[in-house]
Amino acid sequence: MKFLPTTKEELKKLGWDQLDIILISGDSYIDSPYIGIAVIGRHLVNNGFRVGIIAQPDCSTEQDIRRLGEPSLFWGISGGSVDSMVANYTASKKRRKSDDFTPGGINNRRPDRAVIVYSNLIRKYFKETRPIVLGGIEASLRRIAHYDYWSNKIRKSILFDAKADALVYGMAENAILQLARAFKNGQDWRPTNSVCYISNETPTGYLELPSFDEVRQSKTKFTRMFHTFYKNNDPITARGLYQKSDTRYLVQNPPGQYLSRQEMDKVYENSFALEQHPYYQKQGSVKALDTIRFSLATHRGCYGECNFCAIAVHQGQTVRYRSENSVLREAERFRSHPKFNGIISDAGGPTANMYGFECDKKLSKGCCDNKRCLYPTLCPVMKPDHSQQMSLLTKLAALEGVKKVFVASGIRYDLIINDKKHGRKYLSQLVNRHTSGQLKVAPEHVDDNVLDLMGKPHSASLTKFNAMFSEAASGSEKEQYLTYYLIAAHPGCGEKEMMNLKSYTSKNLRINPEQVQIFTPLPSTYSALMYYTEQDPFTGKPIFVEKDIIRTRKQKDMLTHKPLRRQSGTRRPGS
Repeated sequence: MKFLPTTKEELKKLGWDQLDIILISGDSYIDSPYIGIAVIGRHLVNNGFRVGIIAQPDCSTEQDIRRLGEPSLFWGISGGSVDSMVANYTASKKRRKSDDFTPGGINNRRPDRAVIVYSNLIRKYFKETRPIVLGGIEASLRRIAHYDYWSNKIRKSILFDAKADALVYGMAENAILQLARAFKNGQDWRPTNSVCYISNETPTGYLELPSFDEVRQSKTKFTRMFHTFYKNNDPITARGLYQKSDTRYLVQNPPGQYLSRQEMDKVYENSFALEQHPYYQKQGSVKALDTIRFSLATHRGCYGECNFCAIAVHQGQTVRYRSENSVLREAERFRSHPKFNGIISDAGGPTANMYGFECDKKLSKGCCDNKRCLYPTLCPVMKPDHSQQMSLLTKLAALEGVKKVFVASGIRYDLIINDKKHGRKYLSQLVNRHTSGQLKVAPEHVDDNVLDLMGKPHSASLTKFNAMFSEAASGSEKEQYLTYYLIAAHPGCGEKEMMNLKSYTSKNLRINPEQVQIFTPLPSTYSALMYYTEQDPFTGKPIFVEKDIIRTRKQKDMLTHKPLRRQSGTRRPGS
């Protein structure tokens, strides 16, 4: 099966009279292991279920949503690869004109709060229909009471607003499969791990969160709620949670176990078409495919736990990585694709250089309750070892028909610094073989007070890494640069802190930064908690938060205006 069906004609060719499951997505249907709805759909099909996809349904008519009929088991809804409010609006709350996941690239198909809109669309045209199950990052980050930047208020769990039956959170292959089997066999699906649901009763043995009314009225209780929520995301240590909302309860079951390496290999080695479905291709191409078509996802999760990032809550704080052979087999299949030109666009994950190693203590006992792996400094139990990724990249580059393997994902330079055995060799390999001349790093800031609030290493690490990079780049055949990703207007950052950043980038890096974004408070992140409460959640001390949109833009302009020497890219440190 090249694509999962999205039309009645395709159902007939397959000999299917009715689908078991219909998946709805805020993205166009791109059949790629980088697209969650495609991964879930193929996983279900491989386990015996008949699955179809409706992408970006027209919400002004019943035509799209009725196109495949009604499923026999359930509807699955995802807002897409990006939270719909992030996809539709800039940090300044201006409507985005483009969308890389929409045919033609025009941002005119994804509704605001897509998960809620699609759920209501189904209820409108299918009365007393099969259960509606929410998933994807939009639902995952909004599964409990949360601060919503775009409405500037505390909102209930998205389950209540969507009037859905269940929500699967995180990377949900196992959870959605268990739900499907329970629905098929007429069993009680509510005990399924990684699932949230609404109940009239409180579950036994679960932790109670402050109620929705309490967190809406008290920032102190909202902070306490978030701490408890955040600490109960690890499959080994987490307990179930519940939260009263009006007269009912949001129940969050504990997270299920992560996929094993063998299970991950199987998920990613499905025969994805690596194309947009022809039904949607007729409407225009999607820009996202240029990046992801020949990219390799080598691992999931991130133990960096940056406070502004949603990965820890959605993908998890434990890195799980695929076997080397699995990644190589996927790369070998690229050669049969007519558009493959020998270039692998990326081999990485949320953070490129976390492949191949993890903390042994965390793997057996779960995440630590009172400390982080990389902040404020590297935990001595964590032993960075880049040798496995070096081996993988070397073998990928040696495959017949492969001309170049890029590492386009960002890297953690503190891991390179602390890998005393392989760090310098790894950096040299990246510089000389796996970049186009620019290596991406994300210091985000250099003011140590702001970095503390971000949960990032202090600026001394960046200074040390710049020296290492300069040494590695000096032996390269071509000119090499570092590309720095920076954030303006994060909680704790005012004009003084931006001037510190401007001074550092001018004097120490000799650049005029261009990769600068204004901070966006993403739901279910510590930085969003800081933005809303204007307090450091770990000390209770008040912090400055710039909330005026004009002044947040000014912070960015302070850093990007008046180029020094280069209009694009960044200069090699020390050159």
